[in-house]
Amino acid sequence: MACLRRFMFIAAWLACCTPFTLGDEPPVRETIDRLLMPAVLEADTTLVETRALVEKSVPRMPAVESLEQWQAEADRMRAEVLENVVFRGEAARWRTLPTRVEWVGDIPGGDADDAGVGGYRIRKLRYEVVPGLTIPALLYEPTGMTPDDRRPVVLNVNGHDGQGKAANYKQLRCINLAKRGMLALNVEWLGMGQLRGAENSHAVMNQLDLCGTSGLAPFYLSMSRGIDLLLEHPNADPQRVAVAGLSGGGWQTITISSLDTRVTLANPVAGYSSFLTRNQHTKDLGDSEQTPTDLATVADYTHLTAMLAPRATLLTFNTKDNCCFEAGYALPPLMAAAEPIFRLYGRPDRLRTHLGEDPGDHNFGLDNREAFYRMLGDHFYDGDPAFVTTEIPSESELKSAEQIEVPLPKGNASLNSLAKGLAESLPRDAALPSGDEPLEAWQTPRRQTLRKLVRTSEFPVTAEVVGEETAGGITSRRLRLKLGETWTVGAIELTRQGTSASSTVLVVSESGLASAGEAVTAILARGDAVLAVDPFYFGQSQFPSHGYLQALLVATIGERAIGIQASQITSIGRWVASRDGAAVELMTLGHRTAPIGLISAALEPQAIRAVTSVGARASLREVIEKNEPVTAAPEAFCFGLLEHFDVPQLGALIAPRPLTFAQTTDRHAADWEGLSQLYQREGATLTLAP
Repeated sequence: MACLRRFMFIAAWLACCTPFTLGDEPPVRETIDRLLMPAVLEADTTLVETRALVEKSVPRMPAVESLEQWQAEADRMRAEVLENVVFRGEAARWRTLPTRVEWVGDIPGGDADDAGVGGYRIRKLRYEVVPGLTIPALLYEPTGMTPDDRRPVVLNVNGHDGQGKAANYKQLRCINLAKRGMLALNVEWLGMGQLRGAENSHAVMNQLDLCGTSGLAPFYLSMSRGIDLLLEHPNADPQRVAVAGLSGGGWQTITISSLDTRVTLANPVAGYSSFLTRNQHTKDLGDSEQTPTDLATVADYTHLTAMLAPRATLLTFNTKDNCCFEAGYALPPLMAAAEPIFRLYGRPDRLRTHLGEDPGDHNFGLDNREAFYRMLGDHFYDGDPAFVTTEIPSESELKSAEQIEVPLPKGNASLNSLAKGLAESLPRDAALPSGDEPLEAWQTPRRQTLRKLVRTSEFPVTAEVVGEETAGGITSRRLRLKLGETWTVGAIELTRQGTSASSTVLVVSESGLASAGEAVTAILARGDAVLAVDPFYFGQSQFPSHGYLQALLVATIGERAIGIQASQITSIGRWVASRDGAAVELMTLGHRTAPIGLISAALEPQAIRAVTSVGARASLREVIEKNEPVTAAPEAFCFGLLEHFDVPQLGALIAPRPLTFAQTTDRHAADWEGLSQLYQREGATLTLAP
């Protein structure tokens, strides 16, 4: 049905255009399809170029010569990450709210032994991370404490394990900590355990980014508020605060421990590596929260590791990790960054490593847990020989998920519902120019805002012809377009023999240029030339695997996938216009390429003279309304784009050039009427086709 609708539109579009009038046969679709098939780019071109961009962009450890110099640098990085990465947008307000905790009941834990040591109870609680979003948790609390007791507190976080807080290895860790007299908090992670569901998938946090609010904030506040409630316990010792976790819990551990100096001992387990390491080891590429927008404009995970100094740090990595972060390649860069800083403080003894070899896979099993206990004994109990560093058998005390379930408020918020709430009032300045307001005066500052949001660049373009063929009266040239020293884009240029095209149409399809045969056939039939291109992430510019994670990696160094795509299209448009002496038309096919085309045309009013968008969504909000994850279309989640622009606002930046929308979703928004009125006022052509 979608193909039929597209055919009907293109047929109607062709009928209203100047037809090709020479006597030879019209273009044959089968011929066009074949001419669009050949590969233009060498294999993995985009992957190689992306890795080169990341390699040169990730910050390196600074050369510091004194402790004072490092402390100033660490304070700067900590402040910048918190302000410019974690707490952007509405998250800045979330940060100031108090931590609200509700205790909802206790269940028996384990009894003390004959010596009166080891008893504990499990207290159920929930706490609000951001307004409306509550996290369930369990506090393993030693029994027999007196008001004067001061006990270590441990925040136990975990990774991508659907069992969440009920995972046996996590329960055993918490039980063992409580039996040793510590207060152990077992928190649920977003998307896991009781919080499972598509609305809390980590790939959904980017919906918040689209709204201009950091999707990282709920993850961070879950940890920082967990520390808040631990330290509010009357028996908490603020000098002995530990965090430990596996995999995504290891990421949580390094993140909170580096940025929150209340943490005095950290044990991240198989949870992270440098962005430079990830750039070369695809399996290390982390999910959205592990590769947050703009983090690597301030710091790499090497810096975060060094920022733990001089606090007690145990870096645990597994030697045969079957998931990610293998010790052999992940650990050395982290140690190379951290060891000199711990020496600056005169505390190299506080930085330790443990190589998990039994079983050596992705785990926080017995071997790794006992390494953690030894670290706690040495640094929280001054190496007291009476401190038990071997695991206390506690399998009989494990609880079922049902036993430790914490009741949650009805309608508990999710990452998706938070994004929906933010999106309701966006874009903030939605009004289009009206009355006597000059169009250019409205457009100029907004173009500047848009350019800043999507981080566009201008590239000189050079073309290499890598193949040429003529068939069925169509000449095809296969081009490698080199954009500066950064990108190479594959393109195929098609022209009718014996004609002089009056215009070139730049065609971009979300399914790749090889899929654009129907549109290309129609364009050639009306007598125009076609340049079909595959920008970043599409068609021949796709990644061999883990494509959305590569797009996240690009965002963390300060680039934007949609900005790269728009930069490539506008640069190619300028090149064609300069070569031909005439501006180009731009046609995009599919909802993913639609906003790219609108942004490209909005930012290039000279080289792009008209835009046709087939299959566009009427609003950027649709990815939120349909709860689409970043995995589906990473370029759609540009940080802050919806905060300032929706489709009608982008359309207004294209006016008064001709603009055609075909097969858009329901155009019910009031500002679509404003767009029509604007085009009427300017005497310009806006076509809203079925």
